[in-house]
Amino acid sequence: MLKEIIEFAKNPTYEEHVPIGNTDKIKYILKLVVLAFSLSIVLSIIIASLETIFGFELGKHAMDVFLDNYPVVYLFLFAVIGAPLLEELLFRGPMIWFKESKVFPFIFYILTIAFGFMHITNYEMNTQTILLSPILVSPQLSVGLLLGFTRIKFGLLYAMALHAMYNLVLTGPIFLFKLLDIPIE
Repeated sequence: MLKEIIEFAKNPTYEEHVPIGNTDKIKYILKLVVLAFSLSIVLSIIIASLETIFGFELGKHAMDVFLDNYPVVYLFLFAVIGAPLLEELLFRGPMIWFKESKVFPFIFYILTIAFGFMHITNYEMNTQTILLSPILVSPQLSVGLLLGFTRIKFGLLYAMALHAMYNLVLTGPIFLFKLLDIPIE
């Protein structure tokens, strides 16, 4: 699987995966969730290390602001249902229009980069955040690549499902802790 993703990343082409059953697709998607989450953990550790080593002050994260202002159930609804639907329609949906085009690889990476950099809004905007933005959004860029791969190989609904499962893994513990009134900090 990893080799297939790397080959795809080198030259994205709109070629659907060899037809396999839904059970096999779901197993593949679950493996992609593990890969996406693993990449995000490694990249987040690097980001946190850089913050500590260089004393970067990135301000309050959007997740904290969201939780301060809205009930935790909204986090679940937005992260696991709303964002996957809207973001996949916006950033992976248009790929179909370019499936026969020579510019498909360019479009694929434009949409993937736009998806990643849209997430810079999770941070307070200042010069430091803007300069560090390629590093700060690296988890979203890597997940965006996997979501694009999934969209091409299995279809838009599977990309939405991967996105929802990924967001559930990230926000599920926060949701449970808040629901059970367990302090997170």
